[in-house]
Amino acid sequence: MKNYSLIKGIRTIGYSFILGIYLYSPSITASNSVTYSTLQQEPAPITGTITDGIGPMPGVTITVKGRSTTTISDYTGQYSITASPTDVLVFSFMGFKTVEVVISSQKIVNIQLKEDATALQEVRVNAGYYSVKEKERTGSIAKITAKDIETQPVNSPLAAMQGRMTGVNITQETGAPGGGFNIQIRGINSIRSEGNEPLYIVDGVPFASQSLADPIIGASAIKGLANPLNNLNPADIQNIEVLKDADATAIYGSRGSNGVVLITTKKGIIGATRFELNSFTSIGKVSRTLNVMNTKQYLAMRKEAFANDGISQYPADAFDINGTWSQNRETNWAKNLIGGTAQINNLQASFSGGTATTQYLLSGTFRRETTVFPGDSHYGKGAFHSNLNHTSVDQRFSLNFSTNYTSDSNNLPGRDLTSRAYTLAPNAPDLYDSKGKLNWEDGTFNNPLAFLESKYKITNKSIVANALLSYEILTGLQAKTSFGYTETSLMQTITNPLTSYNPFDTSTHEASLYIGSGTGSSWIIEPQLNYKGIYGLLDLDFLIGTTFQNQETSRLAQVGSGFTSDALINNLNAASTLSIINHERIEYRYNAAFARVNLKWNERYILNLTGRRDGSSRFGAGKRFANFGAIGAAWIFSNELFLKKNKNILSFGKLRSSYGTSGSDQIGDYQYLDTYEVSNYLYNGIAGLAPSRLYNPDFGWETNKKFEVSLELGFLRDNIFLTSTWFKNRSSNQLVGIPLPGTTGFSSIQSNLAATVQNTGLEVELRTVNLKNNKFSWISSLNVTLPKNKLVAFPNLDASTYANSLVIGESLSIRKVFDYTGIDPVSGAYTFRDYNNDGQITFEADRQKIADTSPQFYGGFSNQLSLRNWSFDFLFQFVSQQGRNYRYTSTLAGTFVNQPVEIVSHFPQDNSTAIAQQYSTGANSTLVQAAYNFLDSNAAFSDASFIRLKTVSLSYRIPSPWSKTVSATVYAQGQNFLTFTKFKGADPENQSVTSLPPLRQFTLGFRLAF
Repeated sequence: MKNYSLIKGIRTIGYSFILGIYLYSPSITASNSVTYSTLQQEPAPITGTITDGIGPMPGVTITVKGRSTTTISDYTGQYSITASPTDVLVFSFMGFKTVEVVISSQKIVNIQLKEDATALQEVRVNAGYYSVKEKERTGSIAKITAKDIETQPVNSPLAAMQGRMTGVNITQETGAPGGGFNIQIRGINSIRSEGNEPLYIVDGVPFASQSLADPIIGASAIKGLANPLNNLNPADIQNIEVLKDADATAIYGSRGSNGVVLITTKKGIIGATRFELNSFTSIGKVSRTLNVMNTKQYLAMRKEAFANDGISQYPADAFDINGTWSQNRETNWAKNLIGGTAQINNLQASFSGGTATTQYLLSGTFRRETTVFPGDSHYGKGAFHSNLNHTSVDQRFSLNFSTNYTSDSNNLPGRDLTSRAYTLAPNAPDLYDSKGKLNWEDGTFNNPLAFLESKYKITNKSIVANALLSYEILTGLQAKTSFGYTETSLMQTITNPLTSYNPFDTSTHEASLYIGSGTGSSWIIEPQLNYKGIYGLLDLDFLIGTTFQNQETSRLAQVGSGFTSDALINNLNAASTLSIINHERIEYRYNAAFARVNLKWNERYILNLTGRRDGSSRFGAGKRFANFGAIGAAWIFSNELFLKKNKNILSFGKLRSSYGTSGSDQIGDYQYLDTYEVSNYLYNGIAGLAPSRLYNPDFGWETNKKFEVSLELGFLRDNIFLTSTWFKNRSSNQLVGIPLPGTTGFSSIQSNLAATVQNTGLEVELRTVNLKNNKFSWISSLNVTLPKNKLVAFPNLDASTYANSLVIGESLSIRKVFDYTGIDPVSGAYTFRDYNNDGQITFEADRQKIADTSPQFYGGFSNQLSLRNWSFDFLFQFVSQQGRNYRYTSTLAGTFVNQPVEIVSHFPQDNSTAIAQQYSTGANSTLVQAAYNFLDSNAAFSDASFIRLKTVSLSYRIPSPWSKTVSATVYAQGQNFLTFTKFKGADPENQSVTSLPPLRQFTLGFRLAF
C-alpha cells in the first residue's frame, strides 16, 4: 500500500500562495542566465510527477532556467511545461531542496524532492505594499499561516494568533459565542484606551475595527459581542502578518502607529477543478469556576453576621435565613446557570482550480454555536469567499479580484449569568415551579432566568472587495492600482418584556425595546509604480504610490417603552413613549503619498527607506498633514567570505535595525469643530440646539518614534534558528480629552497632552528541527516577549485629574490602591496604611500603593510532530502577570450574597491568619467602609500568571491507493484544554467573575478533497 506525505499535505495551503508570487518575479531567473541560439532544437512538452518520497507534491514551482517559462504542479503532483532538450528545469518548493535537471532527450521527468530547513529563508512575507524574502527583510514581521489556523476551531482571526507571535498580546474578553478580543502590539501607546487599536488590512483594503454598535445600548448587555472582526472568517485566511517596527509600519504612516495586521485570503492554484469539504463539531464547557460557600457555610456566615450586628430577630426580607426558604436546600448555581454544554457545528466547502494563466477559488462557510447558558440562545455565521487571479500569456498583465462576504447573528440572553452563578444564595428556591413556569417563590426570589426573557440580538453584515490590476510597462517597471470597497451594517436590539420582571414587585415596570442600527461604507484607491532592477552587485527596488480613502458611517439608536402587550414589543409603533438616544452621520477622508527605496548590495547589505505624507479630515486647517518615515538596515554577515566556509555550523546570520516615526489620528471625527446636538428640551414646542463639545482647531497628530535592533542566527543548516529583538517606542503629543472644571459646562476639551509613553521590550524566538526524515518530523517553536511600559513624562501631573490614576515611571496599566495591613484585633475590620498619618484613610491621600496589571512576560511553546500519515500539534500559551482576584468583586461578607469559600476563614475565628474581616449584614458602618476600601487595595490583586494548553490537534490522513486525486483527513482538536495557575479566581485570562471565561472545547472533524 502506498503512503502519502503528511508534511507535504499540511504545507500545501500555506505555501502555494507565496510560491505563486514567484510567477511574476523576474529576480528568480535574473542571475546565471543562459543564452539560447535561434538554431536550437524545437521546444516540446515535458511532463512528469513530483513526489516527496511518500506521496505527490502539489504547488511545486517548475521553471525553465534562464527563461520566464514557469508552471506549478497540480494536486496530483503532475505538471506539464514546454522546453527544449538543451534547457534546464528547476524544481523548487519552500522547505525542500531545489533540484535542477538537464532535459536532454527526456520527455518525462519525474522528481523526488527532499526537505531542507534552510529553504525556509526563501519564504516571502507580506509587508503590505510589497513582499520580501524572509532572509532579506529589514523590519519586524510576525506571521502565521492557514496551517496554524486549521488546528483551532476558532471564530475570530485574533483567537488564532494567541500565543504564536512575539510582541503581540491578545486576551479574550468573554467566552460567549461571537465575543471579542483585546490586542496590544508592543504595548500601550496612548493614554486613551480606544487609541491603541492596530490597523487591519484585508487583501489590501483597510477594515474598520471600531464597532457600529451604540455604546449606550451595548453597555447593559454582554460585552464584546459587537466586535466587527467576527466578520472575518478564519477558514478563508491564508496568512496573517503583523507589522511591528518602524521599518515595517512606516509605509502606512499614521495608520500604523499601533501596528498593522495584514490578512491575506486564500487563492486558487493551477490544476483541475478541486472540491474540498471541511466539517467539524465541537462541544464546549466552562473549564474553571469560582468555588463558593455551600449552604451550611453560607447560613453560618449569615447567622454570625446578624449576631455581630446585635440583631436577634431576622428581618422579613432575609428570606434565606428567616425560614422563608428551606434551610436544607443546596444548589450549585454555577452548574445550573453556566454549566451547560455549548455546541459548535461548522461546515466549509470550496471549489478551486485553473490554468497557468487563470486560477479561481469559491468557498462558503456556515457556523452555528450554542451557549452554556440555559435556553436556546445561539450564534450563527455564514461567509462566502471568492478569488480570481489572471495573468496574461506574456506575464505582463495581471488581475486579482477577491470578495469576502460575511453575515452573523447573535441571539443571546440580555445579561451574562456568570455573576449570578457566584452570588446567589445556595439555598435559593428552584428555578421552575411545579407547572414548569419561572418560580418567583411568592415574590421572595428574583429568578435569574428572567434574563432569558430579555433578548439581546446583534446582526452583522459585511463585504470586503478588492481588485488589483498590474501591468509591466518595461522590464522591471510595473504599474498597478488597487481598488477596495467595504460595506458593513449592524442591527442590535434589546427587549425587556414584562415577563422579565418579578410579577410580585409592586413598583412600576414597563416593557421596553432598544434598537440600534449602524451602517458604514468605505472606498480606497491606491495607484502605485514599482521598479526593480539589477546593476551589477546592486539590486534596486523602488515603489511610489498614493492613497485616496473615503469612509461614511451612520448610527441611529432609539428606545420605546410602554407596550400594552409583550406580543407587540418588537414594534416601535406600539410603544407609548419613543425617544432617540443617538443619531449621527460621520464622514472621514484620508489622503496620502508614500514611497519606498530598497537597496541590496552583493546579497549582504540591505538598506530600506520609507516615507509617507498623510492627510486626515480629523484635524483642523494647518494641522491636517504630517510626514512620517523610517530607515531600516540589515547585514547578512553569514554571506561574508570568511563565514561562508562554515555554513554547516552557522548557516545564517543577520543583524538588522530600524528607526522611524508613525502617528495616529484615532480621536474620532469633528473634534476640532464647534459642534451642536438637538436638545431634549422644547421651547414653544420647538426643539433647540445645544453645544455638544468645546472646539479646538489647534491639536495635531500623535507621534510614535520607534527603534529596534535584532539579531537572527541559523545553525546546522537552519535546523536551529534564533531571533532576538530589542525595541523602544515612544509615543508623545498624546491626543486626549483634557479635563475641565464643571463650571465650564463641559467635562473635557480635545487637545494634545505633553505626555510621553514609552514601551521597551525584548522578543526572543527559537525554532528547532529536532528530527526530520522521510517518515518522522518533529519541529518546536518557542516565543517569549518581555515588555515594559511606562509613563516617562507628564508635565504638571499632580495638578491634573490624572494624578489619581497615573504615576511617572510606572505603567499605564497601574491602579493606585490602599496598602492592606491586616485586620484590626479590636474592631475586626480591615486596616490600611495611613500614609499621611492623619488618623484617617482617605481616597486622595492614602491610595499610594501601586498595583500593576501589565504582563511581565508572555509567549508560547508549540510543537509539530508527524509520523507517516499522522500529525500531532500542540501549543502552550503562558503569561506572567498580576490581576484582580476574586476579592475585587466580593461584597461585604455577611450580606444576602454568597461568598468565595475562602471567606470561611474570618475574624475572630482565625484571628491574625483570617482572610476575611468580621462578618456584618451592613449595619456596622466601620466594617462597610473597610470592605469598600479593601476592594480598592493591593489585597484585591494577586498573581494571575498561567500556562495554558491552548490548542492540541491530532490528525490522520487516510491513505487512498485507489485514487491519486482523493485525500481525506480526520482530526481531533482541543482548545483551552488545560490551565495551570495559582490565580485566586475563576479564570486568569479575563480575571472576571462577571464575564463568562473562555470555554474548554473538544472537536472532531474531517477534511475531504477530490
